[in-house]
Amino acid sequence: MQLKETWDKNTMSEEIDLVKQLYTAFQHKDAQTMASFYHPDASFQDEVFTLKGEDIGHMWAMLCYRGKDMTMTFQDVRSRSPGHVTCHWEPIYTFSGTGRKVHNRIDTLIEMKDGKIWKQKDSFSFWSWASQALGLPGMLLGWAPFLKSKVRATANQSLEDFKTKQKA
Repeated sequence: MQLKETWDKNTMSEEIDLVKQLYTAFQHKDAQTMASFYHPDASFQDEVFTLKGEDIGHMWAMLCYRGKDMTMTFQDVRSRSPGHVTCHWEPIYTFSGTGRKVHNRIDTLIEMKDGKIWKQKDSFSFWSWASQALGLPGMLLGWAPFLKSKVRATANQSLEDFKTKQKA
């Protein structure tokens, strides 16, 4: 029993360190390092994206590239149980679609597998994000499913366009 407890504490510490390294890399806009922390079969989900595998790294690369003025803080990196880490992070950036400033507040739940991020689910208020990013239309319609669908479609097309440009 003692060996198992020691292993679990060491493993949990390594998992916390990996998540801290992930967000430190994001602070430095180092998408390549960020992508290296994900399991090949990883999945990512937030209010806008639902991604798998390499597309997660492409998303971070796009966000790093577009977020030239982005600053980001993170805190409360904690292990909920072996293999599960939570974190709160807050990026501040200019939304490229409108030129409006956004301060997003995001809670993350990460599940690990083989020492890598296997599943990540980010949660934030879409209405709050839309109000900041889109202005009055977002404030009035940020609750509406059709607006979220439009934002998702636009973001996913932007990701596909970014990937195409990277290959060229």
